[in-house]
Amino acid sequence: MKKSSGWISIMLVILSAGIGCRGQSAKPGNVRFEKHVLCDTFVSEGVTVADINKDGRMDIIAGAYWFEAPKWKQHELAVPTAFAYDKGYSNAFLHFALDVDQDGWVDIIRIGLPGEEVVWYENPKNEPGHWKEHLIYPAFGNETPLFEDVDGDGRPDLIGNDPKTEEVIWLRAPHNPGDTAWEKHVVSNQAGLGTHQYTHGLGFADINGDGRRDILISKGWWEAPMKHGGQLWQFHPVDFSEDCAQMYTYDVNNDGLLDIISSSAHNYGVWWHEQQRDDAGNSQWVKHVIDSTFSQSHALTLRDINGDGHLDLVTGKRFFAHNGHDPGAFEPAVLYWYEYLPGGPPYWRAHQIDDNSGVGLQVVVEDVDSDGLLDVVVSNKKGVFFSKQTRKK
Repeated sequence: MKKSSGWISIMLVILSAGIGCRGQSAKPGNVRFEKHVLCDTFVSEGVTVADINKDGRMDIIAGAYWFEAPKWKQHELAVPTAFAYDKGYSNAFLHFALDVDQDGWVDIIRIGLPGEEVVWYENPKNEPGHWKEHLIYPAFGNETPLFEDVDGDGRPDLIGNDPKTEEVIWLRAPHNPGDTAWEKHVVSNQAGLGTHQYTHGLGFADINGDGRRDILISKGWWEAPMKHGGQLWQFHPVDFSEDCAQMYTYDVNNDGLLDIISSSAHNYGVWWHEQQRDDAGNSQWVKHVIDSTFSQSHALTLRDINGDGHLDLVTGKRFFAHNGHDPGAFEPAVLYWYEYLPGGPPYWRAHQIDDNSGVGLQVVVEDVDSDGLLDVVVSNKKGVFFSKQTRKK
């Protein structure tokens, strides 16, 4: 793997996308990003950030590597595997960080190719060598599984499917110190309903306003039960959207109704679906295009980039998502943030962050360097990238 030699200058469900940096509001024209290339080799399409070595700094984790802040020194956490960007996929579609065994050190979760195993790597507490790998579940599907607190115990759980048993499931994270077993809970066992390993579209939000967050797919939603006691969730069929990436809810037009924000995983289009209700109270969903200038926007998130108190959208192009066979595959791998404009329409204004990085299966927006500004981290077939937010003076 080739590492960079230095710094290179330069958006249904509110999940964990909280409002950030509200104390540092800036005009959109003052928001800038400096691109840092941690490596220029295909190692993963999943990425996360966490303080791996307990030095108080956020490190970046991608595939078999973690990159140590602040100089992004590269370390192996597993045996590396070579991946060809134009011939296949990596074994790391998504990453999440959690102290699984609750020993005070953050561990790393790796979700591989949809339908294959999901594992976690045990932090060796600064001891040398590769991290010990532990199985979480043998066959975990959906293109973009979620990491959300389903049962409200304060620890995030994994939401996806089991394509072999044809079930939509969630896996409860271990909650007692020293316990490392993940409990399987079945949401639905209706074959073909969100159970294919390559299902596109997944969200987690309170659709019916009962105070409990529900699970969404592009063709409807499962209503969360009052208590998670093993019963199946009731499904409500709704044609929310075509196949998409992560699904978020947000009252875009401020009419008191939740709308859907997502994007096309393998074609052109970033969009929001407006919820409208007829006189009988029935909902319809009207599509509004935010951007159609690039394809394969297979990952997105909502965060307050400019600190104005409104959630903005961050997404980009997943380079060579289907190894060059998707529409627009050879076009630039752009990365954008879309400023939310209250009082619209059109509600969104595009700001390009970069034109040669894009996204993978995740786009992480966090204050990585603890300067009070949200940064953007991605890993994909072009490499691993940290876009540091700065402000024009």
